[in-house]
Order: sequence, then structure tokens, then C-alpha cells
Amino acid sequence: MADVTFTVDGKKLTAPAGTLLIDACRKAGIEIPAFCYYPGLSLQAACRMCVVRQEKVPKLQTACTTAVAEGQSFTTESPEIAQARKATIELLLGNHPLDCPVCDAGGECELQDMTFKYGAGESLYVEAKQHREEQQWSPAVYFDRPRCILCYRCVRMCGEGMDVWALGIQNRGVTSVIAPNGGDHLDCEQCGMCIDACPVGALTSGTYRYKTRPWELNHVSAVCTHCGDGCKVTLGVRQASDGAEIIRADNRDKSGINGDFLCAKGRFGFDFVNSKDRLTKPLIRNAQGNLEPATWEQAIRVVAAKFKEIRDSKGGASIGVIGSSTTTNEENYLLQKFARTVLGTNSIDHIRSTDYPGFAAALAGHRNRAASLRDTETAKAILVIGGNPTEEHPLLAWNIRTNFRHNQVRLYIATDSPIKLERQARQSLLLPVEGYEAFTEFLTGNDSALEATQEAKSFREAIHAEGSLLIVFGEEYRGAAIESLVKWGLTKETVKFAYLGDYANSRGAADMGLLPELLPGYVPVTTPGAFADEYSHLPARPGLDAPAIFDAAGTGDLAALYVVSADPLSIYGVDPATLKKTFVVVQDIFLTETAALADVVLPSASLYEKTGTVTNTFGDVQLTKKAADKAGVKPDFEIIVRIAGAMGADVKKLVPFGKTNGVSADMGQSRGAQSGEADRHAVWLRAQGLEPRLSPFDPLAVLDEIERLVPSYQLDRLNLFGGNDTRSEPGLVPVSGLVSARDLILPAHENLFTSGTLGAHTVALTELNQYQSSLEVAETAAD
Repeated sequence: MADVTFTVDGKKLTAPAGTLLIDACRKAGIEIPAFCYYPGLSLQAACRMCVVRQEKVPKLQTACTTAVAEGQSFTTESPEIAQARKATIELLLGNHPLDCPVCDAGGECELQDMTFKYGAGESLYVEAKQHREEQQWSPAVYFDRPRCILCYRCVRMCGEGMDVWALGIQNRGVTSVIAPNGGDHLDCEQCGMCIDACPVGALTSGTYRYKTRPWELNHVSAVCTHCGDGCKVTLGVRQASDGAEIIRADNRDKSGINGDFLCAKGRFGFDFVNSKDRLTKPLIRNAQGNLEPATWEQAIRVVAAKFKEIRDSKGGASIGVIGSSTTTNEENYLLQKFARTVLGTNSIDHIRSTDYPGFAAALAGHRNRAASLRDTETAKAILVIGGNPTEEHPLLAWNIRTNFRHNQVRLYIATDSPIKLERQARQSLLLPVEGYEAFTEFLTGNDSALEATQEAKSFREAIHAEGSLLIVFGEEYRGAAIESLVKWGLTKETVKFAYLGDYANSRGAADMGLLPELLPGYVPVTTPGAFADEYSHLPARPGLDAPAIFDAAGTGDLAALYVVSADPLSIYGVDPATLKKTFVVVQDIFLTETAALADVVLPSASLYEKTGTVTNTFGDVQLTKKAADKAGVKPDFEIIVRIAGAMGADVKKLVPFGKTNGVSADMGQSRGAQSGEADRHAVWLRAQGLEPRLSPFDPLAVLDEIERLVPSYQLDRLNLFGGNDTRSEPGLVPVSGLVSARDLILPAHENLFTSGTLGAHTVALTELNQYQSSLEVAETAAD
């Protein structure tokens, strides 16, 4: 819409016609208080806190429902308005408990803030307050009825935002109360969005309640360590006797790729960091065959000596390396570089849940065809093929629902089983379980590929009629199937693609070269290009993939196995006897099935305990910062560097540290009263590549090398280090030389409450999973 000019408190403002006054004012730095208003949700106008005076209108108007127009004039602060807001607060406090000292919302409560600004020093009410006991609606959500101010944010968030409708309103007038759909319990997705939306302390978190105060916490920006969407999560951290512990996770500042959204795993799935099962000391297997604690120096010395002995006597090809989908890009890059240049082996792989090399091969040479997660919020038409985004990619599902509410996106769904998003779909098509390749052929015009019903033909015609389309597909496509689908899509100029994978950095693991035949950026090891100059003694032949590594162990051809934050024995179902003659080193957070068989176990840090970048399944790269700390553990990056150093490798060639580009940088620490500028200066220096790399344990030194050698990772550093997401570009992957490997894809199909090893050691997620399972059993029995 065209811009209009209007006046607020004597100031001329400009905004598109139809913009809500409250939004226009907030963008101009004029704060209008509101309890019921929440951006992105329907208008309620229930609290009357946002009242303003509009010229030539007899009554006060609500800013949350007033659209701006040319020539209007408003007053947002006056004695009349202050008195109206004061009266509203007095009504809200009439039955509100004065328990701020113990309320979880204390210090973050919007009612508390408005009471300080407008509230009366005394109340006209003399009646006793009505007390109600706190209710536990689920393991995650508690409800304190007297604190509720009936703003209905939670009801709208659950209904409109999540499309669950688990909350509603019972009774009318002064007896109105928020009620869950189960009568006395919640049967929902347990996302906790209602908790964050609540402006007071009526809804509280089961993981945070009565534990601390917000001003006692340090708030650190990290990336969720669970699914492949890569949500930003703000971790509330406080000091503990053995480091720093995470007390809370949210994203209330609405920053990052996910805005204010978090699912159950992002909001409640962090207590694995403080688990009693965490490894905190290196373990070495003694002569009796038992693992016993050791010092870091002993463990590193044993590992380095054995690796060097095996490499020198049997050759690097006798060593296998398994990497991780939950470690950072820098750690993955360093691991493959260590394997190839220090251990002398290309036998490096990771547990693959998605065929990212196949996707890169299909898009090679075609720039700007890979979709960002942000594109799903604005796309005019979306085709979802396979998978279940609500369970496996909650942020994607949230974006699609939001796009549907705000922009009426035309959604098409083709899956082999019904999914929740079909409620928003314009058309849906049920496919045979093995019918995805046939569906691609059907799209190209082959009627014999699928049963050409009228419904299927209508679906195809609707897809072909779309001028702009975003195709989202899952692990049902791999290898040649991906190539066929992308080839069909590339015939249309405005089609973009998104390929869905399982874990926090599954995409990054593949991008960074945890593959036996491909270097970082999907560069073939047979034609290494610039890597040949950078990597000394780079093996020329492709190595073994993960299953072949264990086959080699079974035949006695694998002398050593190095596993980083993965549990291949459990995933691949490997017989433990296979590794009897293999020297096994595992670095992990927990004593997994693989770690229990290792000769040396090294305790590593989780993603929440390190700094680096991760790449979500859409190719969006984000910076995660160290939040928590655990005594006795080390980041995977540091462990790899220490092993390399103990083996006698030139650490400066492995990690390009010590380079200052000739710049002597004052980071702001010496500026006295202005020392707070240090962070701002550091962001700019990092973005310009000018910050000195003074330590071999600095992962950002490796990020510099990644940007230099990996064509698809030409990143917008200013955005990245400013806390935003930036894009990688698979279209820059080398076109020639990409080889297709055998099908090694093992999809995890995690749900809202499971997350591999991390989920199994997260008490909150385990409780929620059991709770939801019990509700499903009860519903089945009732039927």
C-alpha cells in the first residue's frame, strides 16, 4: 500500500496505509503499552491498555485496532490517557496476587512494568482476593489462575500459531478462565509457546519455575542442537560448582531465523548438558580390560602414540574416521583435514540421514535455486513432498502456517500418509509408500507412472499453473531421484528447492567433507584443485565409507577407528566382536554403545559449550556461542588439535592461527568508561577478517580457511557475526567430477520429543515423550 503521513504526539510519521497504529509507533520508537496485542496474531482489543486520543473522535481508541490513514493526528500520552491506563491496571490488580518476589515472571513481567509506570499507590478494592491452587497441566506447563489477566495471548498462540487449539476460555464475565483441552491437562505439542507469550506469570515452565531470577542469568545466543531447522535459542546460564549450567531456553527477543518460535526440544531439551551421565574424565582401558579414569595428558599421549605407530607401520589407509552431525562446521572441517593430512586416510564418513551430495550434484552450476528457511515465510506457493514437517521440522511447519495466515500461501502436499499441514493445503495427494520417483515422472507428464485419477491430474495441473514455486522434499528422494526432481524443477525459472535432513549440522557435516570421496564443498578427492596446494600428503584415492570401514574391521584390515560424537555401532547394528582387533578412540558427551567398547574415551563438549558455525538443512549458516561449561570436558576442536600436536604434526598448517594480517587491533578494552564498545568493535573486525587469530584452539581461524577454499561458503560475515543467518550457495559446487555413491542414507525420523542420544539423556524430553504416549494410549483405550 502507498505510504501515508500522520501525526503522533506532534511528530510527523510515515507508514504504509492500513498499518496498525501500535506497530507504526513502535517502529518510530514510541512505545504504547499493551497486554493482549501480540504481533502476528489476531486482534483482541481486550486489555484496553493501548488507548490513545484520536483527533475528532469522541472516545479513546485502541491503538492495536486503529489503522493509520492520511492526515490523522494522535496523542499517546496525556493525563487523560494515563488515568485510563491506571484504572485498567487497578482492575487487573483487584484479584491479582501480590507475589512478585516469588513469581517466575518477576523482573520480566509486563504487568509489573506497567504498574510501576501507571499504577495507583493504593486500591479502592477492600474485598479479599480469591485464591486458587496452582495447576500442573503437563510436565512442561503450569498454570496459576489468580495471576491470569485474560489477555488471551496463549489461546491465540496455541490456536492460530500452532494450529493445535489446546487452550480455550470457560465461563463468561468475571468468572472467565483459561482452560486446557483435557479438562485438567494439556494434550498438545508441548511447545511452550503459550508460556513465552504470557505477559505475566500465569503460565510457567516446568524446567524453570522457582529456580532463579532473570537478572542472575547471563543470556547467550546459541543454535539449537537438535533438529535440522537451526533455530536460534537464547540460553539463560548461571555459574555452578562445576562450570556454568543452563537454567532456561527461550527466544523472547524474537531474533534469529525463527523469530519467537521454539518447539519442545528447543525450549526444554537442554538438561542433557547437566546430566549425571556426562563423561567428565578421559578413560583408558587397562590390562584387565576395564575403562579407568586418566588425565588428559595421559589420554592424549596414548592416542597420539598409537595413531602414529599404526600410520607409520600399516599406512593411513588402515585408519577409519567417523564424524558427527552435531559438531560445528569448523570441527567437521578440521576433523577431515586431520584425517587426510595427519592420519593419511580418506576413509572418513558420518552417519548420513540425507543425501546432501546428491542434492549438491543436482544443483551444481545453478545459482539462487536453493531456498532459505526464510523463503518459506514468503513463498507464494509451496509443494511439500514426503516427510512430516510438524514432527520432524517444527520451524518449517510454523513458517508455512504463518505464511498461510498472513499471505494465503498456496500449499500442495504429496505424501504417503496424512499429515497435519494438510489443514492448510489447497490440494493434497496420497502417494504409494514407494511412489515418490513415480510421482516425479507423473509431474513430467507420464500418466502411466501413477494411477492417473482425476484428483492426481488436478493436482498436477495446479502445480504446473504456479508461476513461482518452492519445492520442499525429504529423504524419500536420494541419488538419481533427486536429480530427476531437480531437473524437472529447473525447467521453470522461478522454482526453488529445499532438502530436509535430520540433525543440527547434518548439512554442515556433508558440506565440510566428512565423506570418503569428497573434500569440503563436494570437491572430488581425485581432482582436489586448491586443496592440493593447502593439504600436504593428501591421499589420492577415495577412502572407505562407514559400512565399508566396519567390513574392513571384520576382516582385520582396519587397525584404528576414531569416532567423534557419533554412535555407529548402535546405528549400523555392528557386532562388537568386529572391533576386537581395532584400536578404537571415541570422543563423546556420553558413554554410548560405541564408547563402551573403546580403548580410549575422551569427554567432549556439547554444541551449547562451544563457539562455531552450523548449517541448517536449508543451507543457512549461523554462529553459535559458548553458553554452558562443564569441568573436565574439552571441545572436539581442541581435542583434535591436541592429538595432532602430540603426533608431531605442524599445528600451524592444520589451523592457520597467528595471522594478524599486519593489523594491531585495539578491541576496546582500554577505553575506560567506553569499554562496552568492545563487542561492537569485535563484530566489525571479525566481519572484515581483521581480528587476530592468536590460538590454535580458535575455531574462527578455520572458518577463514573454509571461506577461502570452499566456493559455496562465501559468507556475509557482517550478518553472521552480528547474530543473523547468512546463506551458503550450493550452486557454486564444482559441476564436473561429482560421483554418485551407493545409498547409505539412514533417516532418523525423530519426533517432537526424541533426538537420538541427546534426547535419551534429556530428562524433560523423556518425561514429555512418556506423557504424550500415555495420553495416546488412554485415547486408544477410550475408543
